Order: sequence, then structure tokens, then C-alpha cells
Amino acid sequence: MNVFTHFRAVVDEQLQELVDAGSLPQGLVMTGIAVEPPRDASHGDMATNAALVLAKAARMKPRDIADMLAPRLEQNEYVTAVDVAGPGFINMRLSVSFWQSQVAAILREGKAYGDSTVGAGIPVNVEYVSANPTGPMHVGHVRGAVFGDALANLLSKAGHKVTKEYYINDAGSQIDTLARSAHLRYREAFGEDIGEIPEGLYPGDYLVPLGHALKEKYGEKYLNKDESEWLLLFKEEASNAMMDMIRDDLKLLGVEHDEFFSERTLHESNRIADAVDVLRQQGHIYEGVLEPPKGKLPDDWEPREQTLFRATDFGDDVDRALQKSSGDYTYFGADIAYHYDKYVRGYKTMIDVWGADHGGYVKRMQSAVKALASDADLDVKLCQLVRLFRNGEPFKMSKRAGNFITLREVVEEVGSDVTRFIMLTRKNDAPLDFDFAKVMEQSKDNPVFYVQYAHARVCSVLAKAVEAFPNLDTSDGSLLNADLSLLSHPSEVTMIQVCAQWPRMVESAAEAHEPHRIAFFLYDLASEFHTFWNKGNDDQSLRFIIEGDEATTKARLALIRSVALVIASGLEVLGVTPLKEMR
Repeated sequence: MNVFTHFRAVVDEQLQELVDAGSLPQGLVMTGIAVEPPRDASHGDMATNAALVLAKAARMKPRDIADMLAPRLEQNEYVTAVDVAGPGFINMRLSVSFWQSQVAAILREGKAYGDSTVGAGIPVNVEYVSANPTGPMHVGHVRGAVFGDALANLLSKAGHKVTKEYYINDAGSQIDTLARSAHLRYREAFGEDIGEIPEGLYPGDYLVPLGHALKEKYGEKYLNKDESEWLLLFKEEASNAMMDMIRDDLKLLGVEHDEFFSERTLHESNRIADAVDVLRQQGHIYEGVLEPPKGKLPDDWEPREQTLFRATDFGDDVDRALQKSSGDYTYFGADIAYHYDKYVRGYKTMIDVWGADHGGYVKRMQSAVKALASDADLDVKLCQLVRLFRNGEPFKMSKRAGNFITLREVVEEVGSDVTRFIMLTRKNDAPLDFDFAKVMEQSKDNPVFYVQYAHARVCSVLAKAVEAFPNLDTSDGSLLNADLSLLSHPSEVTMIQVCAQWPRMVESAAEAHEPHRIAFFLYDLASEFHTFWNKGNDDQSLRFIIEGDEATTKARLALIRSVALVIASGLEVLGVTPLKEMR
């Protein structure tokens, strides 16, 4: 139950009654009305802007509307006080019994608490990682992988039908280079001294096993053959092997995609030309000459007629070329076809997760999607770099991959859960520092430890409660029957109020495409829990287990179990395992 949605319905109902009574005019549009926590908690539990939203259309002063609405809201069984503030905001304070009832609601729903229908089953395609299949995943891919995966989980929890997709760039010149690098390792597998890896080929020793696998599979068949006899085959073999390695690396991080889409299939099936024809039929394509680039001209630049997309008609800075002088389509041409394919597959809502170095590509891609279909929407989320540190000093790990730090090296040192949580402790477009020492630190300053510790502490308390009260049933079904009216201490009520914000947090974070909000929310909830725990150290009456008082103990167990369920639900969105004990 989203308590804010519940009271939004209460506000709507009272406004409709004012309309029916003739106090407000007919035909008012109420879509902009919100019920949300007030900025200052001392003002109440909830606030609504209804009077301000309706004032202009109703041709009335906001405060006059608020003064009519406030007494009606105060009649609600769960509302204990209402006041009109400022230009017409209405603040409401709810009864403690209402908040107490939310503990039972959470226990009933379990980890499904917070599941929303706001997404209405609308299909969303989230494309992320999509690293070139030319080697292992490096640390630069980690953040985008975690962000994309958590965002997809979040949208699913909010009620969307989500597809996690990986776009395999297996058609460019980098795949030719990969095949040549693999052939070199194939020759090496027969004992040939290949010497220094020639410049321009991939030097990483991750290609050594591939060379041996090719030897095992094909023997000497392609050992001294012309490139034309093996290049096509080795491209396929090498890119497949790299994708297998990438899948394994991603699995280590807990990332598994639903779909893998090959760029090569676009070229082979003529779908790039088909997508360009769609734009041409709508008048978005012309033959022309681009303006020269600003600044110093590249040596190979020359004015020439090209097939161009009118990107400037859709917000881009310049029109964009779709074909090279060779007649081959540009990368942009293939990307247009790929996004058109997504649209044809039923995805009007698309989200691409890219590295920050692709920032200059965003406008053209969004322009193309707008041109292809007016009802399609592309949101591009850019992930900034991750800087690695150890004890505050910039850190470089081994370079077994050739010239970069691998995802596997990071995850194998600190674990998937720690990696994933830390990657979501900053907004995606802000730089993030990853200190190998700090992320393993057991302190309040380490958010992943702090949140996990809260969950583990709840599990520990539940176990100890059974030792104190051997006949106590601590199952969720039994805790539902606890006397929740005993939860009246301000810290207990605050903890419930934070838990009750979880469904709203899911919806707002999903709408903004910002999964990092979940990590922040969990830290705040863990903080409330640990604060109450510490109060029990100073005041025995505030401990979770009260000797000789089974009723209060059971009520508090119900409360902290609801905290654990919300934490577990949030960690599930982030792809992090809730721990039952800390070691």
C-alpha cells in the first residue's frame, strides 16, 4: 500500500464532493495534485498542493480553496490535525494507529511490499553494458552494468514489463582486428615465436586460450593460409568466445541479460537500409554536403555529397551522415536500424546506458528515434568514470588483460554485493571513487556494511528472542497478531513512517530512472534502526527484547521484521543479497 496514493484518493474524493456541492466549478483537471511528505517534518506527516493547483482554473484564491478542503480532510478517521500554510498548502498529521497498522501491511506483503502497478505493464527495453566483444569486461564497464541492471529491476518492481538487452557490436573493424589477433595466438599455439604483438592488434593474454581452442578444433587447417580463407570464420569464433567470457564476467557480478542483439544481423538482413528508407519516406533524408568541422580541419576532410539525416529538425546541432564514401553505412546508420528494430518489437520506451565518453552521441540518437516514431521515447543515461583507490591512494591492479583492469579482478577481491551497492551510492552522472579498503570497512561510513548490518542485526534479535521466550512464534504470520498499539515511542513511529515511504520511493525512483535513490533510502532506514538500537543501550525499556514482557517484545519484533523486509526488498532491487549474519 502506497500511503501517499491512499491519501491522494482521499483528497480527490473531498474535492469531488466540493464540486458536487457547487463550491468548486465542474471540469477541474486534477492531474497535477500531489500528496507527499512536507519538506519540514515538523509541519506534519503529509502535505498536498491541491488548492494551489486548482486555483487558476477555479478562479479562486488558493487559500479559499484550502480553507474549504482542510476541514473535510480533518474528518478522515486517520487524520488528527490539518493546517493551511503559506499560500495554500495543506499539512496533515496522521494518527499513531494509522502508522501502527502499516507494520501489519508490510508483514502481510513481505518482500513484495512496494510492488507497484504504476508501470501498467508497459514494455521497457533497457540496453546496457554492450561492450565490444574484443576482450574481458574492464572496470569501466562495472558501473554501467550495475546501474543498468538495478534500473531494470526497479522498473520491474514499479510494474513495467522490462527486457534487459545487450547490443553486440560485432560488425565493425574491431572484429577484424580481433580475428587477426586470434590467428596470431593460433599460430603461437603451434609453438611459433610470435614475438612482440604488432601494434594495432589486441595484446592481452586472454586470447592465448582461444588460440589453443582454435588449434584443437581446426588443427593446422588455417596455419599458413591466406587471410581471406580464415578471416570470416575467425571473426565468428573469436567474437563468440569473447561473448562467452563477457557473459561469465557479468554473471560474476549478478548481471544476466534477457536478449543479446547482434549488430551483424542488421547488416546481413538489410535492415539498415530498411530503417533509412523509413526516414526517407518521411522526408528526413537528403543528399547534401556537411559544413566543415569547427576548428582545425582533419587532414582527410573534404567536402563531398553524402546521404544525410536531418537531425537538426529534431534538436541536434548538425545533420548527420549515414553512409561512408565506400557506400557502407556509418555506425550511426546501424544504430538507427537497431533502435527502429526495438520499436518494431514493441518498445516505445527505450533506455540506453552509456559511458560518459559517449555524451556527444546522445542528441543524434534521440533525434533519430523521434524521427522514426513520434510515440517513441529514448532516455540515455550516462555513467561517469570510476576511480580506483587503495587506502586513499590511486590504485592499479594487475594487467593480465593487456592494458586494463578487469571487472573480474574487482569483483573477486571485494565481492559482487559490495561492488554493486557501492556503484549505486552516487548518481550515475557523478564521478565515483572506489577505495578497496573503505568498501570493506565495518563502519557507519561504509553504506553497504551499514545496511547489511541492520538486516543481520534484525535476524540476530529474532533468534535471541526465541531463546528468551521459547514458546514465542516469530514467523511473519504470528507477528501479524502482535499488539501493535504498543509501538508508540516516537522513534518507533518514525521507523514505521520511513518504512511506509518505500512504495512511494519505488515509484518516484522508477519514474526518474534513478536507482541510486534506493541505496540512499536504505541507508536512511538502516540509520533509524541503528539509532533505536543504540537507545536501548541507554534505556533498557527501549530494547527489542524486554525480559518478562512478551507482548512488547513481540510488537517490537514485528516492527524490526518489517524493517528487515523493506531492506531485503530494496537490496533485491539493487541486486544485493541481504545477509543474515556478519563475519
